[in-house]
Parts: sequence; C-alpha cells; structure tokens
Amino acid sequence: MFAQFTAPRRVVITGMGIACPLGLGVEHVWRRLLAAESGIRAIRSFDASDLPARIAGEVPAGTKADGGLDLNEWIPVKDQKKMDRFIHLALVAAAEAVEDSGWVPATEEDRCATGVMIGSGIGGLPAIYDASQLVGSGRAKRLSPFFIPSALINLGSGHVSIRYGFKGPNHSAVTACATGVHAVGDAARLIALGDADVMVAGGTEAAVCGIGVAGFCSARALSTGFNDTPEKGSRPWDKDRDGFVMGEGAGVVVLEELEHAKARGAKIYGEVLGYGMSGDAHHITAPAEGHDGAYRAMKACLRSAGLAPSDIQYINAHGTSTPMGDDLELEAVERLWGDDAPGVAMSSTKSAIGHLLGAAGAVETIFSLLAIRDGVVPPTLNLEEPSRESRIDRVPLTAQERRVNVVLSNSFGFGGTNASILFGRGP
Repeated sequence: MFAQFTAPRRVVITGMGIACPLGLGVEHVWRRLLAAESGIRAIRSFDASDLPARIAGEVPAGTKADGGLDLNEWIPVKDQKKMDRFIHLALVAAAEAVEDSGWVPATEEDRCATGVMIGSGIGGLPAIYDASQLVGSGRAKRLSPFFIPSALINLGSGHVSIRYGFKGPNHSAVTACATGVHAVGDAARLIALGDADVMVAGGTEAAVCGIGVAGFCSARALSTGFNDTPEKGSRPWDKDRDGFVMGEGAGVVVLEELEHAKARGAKIYGEVLGYGMSGDAHHITAPAEGHDGAYRAMKACLRSAGLAPSDIQYINAHGTSTPMGDDLELEAVERLWGDDAPGVAMSSTKSAIGHLLGAAGAVETIFSLLAIRDGVVPPTLNLEEPSRESRIDRVPLTAQERRVNVVLSNSFGFGGTNASILFGRGP
C-alpha cells in the first residue's frame, strides 16, 4: 500500500536481471566480466561486409542453461512478431529481475503501487527499417498491424506492465545513452516521493542492425580498426582507441521502498544514495570543454547524497572508447576528486560488452551493485597504454579486490544530457 510520508523515503534494490553480449543471467555475466572475457564479435545478425565497422556486442544465442538466448523459452511464438527485439530483451531481463526480487503483489492495492519505467535510446529501429522497405517497394498492404506498437519505446514498459499486472506508474525515459541511469534514478524518485512502493526499471536496446551501424559509421563514431580482432575493439582510455563498439542488451532492476522491502524480508543488494543530472547546452554530440556537464552531474549527485568524493571507492565510467569523450570524462573526475583522486578506482565495463546505448546505464547499475556485494572492481579490458596519465586507477586488464561501500555510475548522451547515480551498501 502507499505510505504516508513527510520526507523522501529510502529506496533499495531487491532484484536484478540482465541480457547482454556476455550472455543472460546476472551471475553468469558477472563471472565472465570478472574473468576479463569479451562479448564483442564479428557481426552475425546481418551482412556488414560493406560497412567500415563490422564488429558489435550481440546477445549470444543459446539456452537458459548455458547463458544464451532462445526467445521460445521466454516469449510465446505467437507474440514474438508483435514486438521488436528491444522489447524481447526488456521482457527477458525483467523476468529475471522480478523473479529475483520475489515480489508478487497479492492485492489490487499492491498492484497499483508497483510501476514500470524501462527506457530505450532508439527503440524499434529494425522494425522501422523493415517497414520502410515494404512501403518503399509498394508492399504497404503487407505491413503488420503491430508495426507501430512493436517500435514504440514505451512499449518495453507496457509489455512488462501487462505481463505482470503492474498498475502503478507506467513510464519510459528516452535520453540517448543516458537513458538507463535516468530510468533508474527517476524510478527511485517516484518511490521516494510516494508515487509507488515498487518500480521495475532499466533500459533496453537492440540497434545492431544495418541502418543502426551504418548511421553511427556515418557519424564516424564507431571503431573501424579492429574488424579482424573484435575483442580488442573497445579500449577505453587506451591510446589506440578509435571509436566505440555498438552493443545490444537490457538491464532491469527492481527498486523498492526500504520499509516495504524489510517488511517482506526481501534481500537487498544496495541503496540508491544520490542522483544528479545536467545539460551541456553546447553541441548535439560533442561534450563541452573539460566535460563540464559531467562534472556538474557528478557534483549534483554527491550533493543529493550528502557525500564527498573521498566517500566513493569506485566509479563505473561512461568510458565508451571514443578519442574525445574518454579523456574528457577522466578530466572531469580528476577535477571533482582533486587530491582524493588516488583513493578511487574507475573502470569501463563497456570494454567487455560494447556500448549498449540506452541500456548501458542500467546494465552498469547492476555491475556497480555487484562490485559492492562482492568487494571486487571489474576491469577495463584492452587498456594497454593509456593515452594520458592519471592518478586515478583505471583497473587495467584484470579485476581488483577492493572494499567497496559506495559506487558512482556515469552515463552521458547525445544532446548534452548527463546523469550520475550513487549506490551504497544499504541497511
């Protein structure tokens, strides 16, 4: 039931689910990530031979038992064609997260207090492309009546809401590559302000398709120099980086008001301690000088939590492997941390799975919480020779055991939108 409150309520995470290029299942993916394995391969889902970038992080096919994806295990065959792939991935990750949380609302009041906020940066791009081919070739009559709802970004949330009967806030964040953090942070605020007691939140993306890869190639954003060695393509902060590697996947978490979680004996992975946002007001794709927007988002996040930089042990960086963005983010972190810089570790897990665009921040939320749980910081793969020196430990090549109490995670998106979120151990 909705609780009366006079101050913002505390919000914890009680369930997690993931589908990404390292596979399906939180524990399976986490083991592979800590073992410094890469999920980046030559593109398999379409013929990319005529494109400058021919590598990506795709969710591997397989079965639940081996950590792969067989849609028939998750979604009835008759329903699969009614949804674009980004919705498939959202349903898969949400299924794990909801089951992991153990939350099954038993009353209408509980169902109305449980909401969904799953966002996407691009949504149903493959569905839109396929439909345009039909219309452009004079075959519009063959267009599926499910085309529009299969492509709409908010239908990720919509399908999860329908599947589980969650009748609370039904919403989606759409902020390019900051979407995942915005979805989790905004969902936490809905709970803190009393609009819901439980929120299923995260991000999903499936834009590894011909038009998606070609579009980012045209923007000269993707790595093109490692087509023969795909696992080497994503290399944040390394001097040889030449762009990001696209990835697909979904990350979903169950957020819950603290007393609600305690009352039902739920396990708690961590607590949302702070959340900060900013806008660059500078350029549609390039960060401002010194990444001032990132600096202000992180500063706002720390302020909302009442914490200082010295309280943070680990930063899960945006770190996409772009020549400009990586060092600018590092510069913003160094500026904010100042003399406390040597005390914090910062790594980019995109080095193992590529950049999942709107799903990135949600997947990285899960990695941040697991770093707290297990006392280990995931590595930055392929960081063999940094393009610039720093007092900040960027965890090159291998994971590090480290006592982690508080983690900050960054996500930044086109249009100059920036988001940072803080997680702590919780009670």
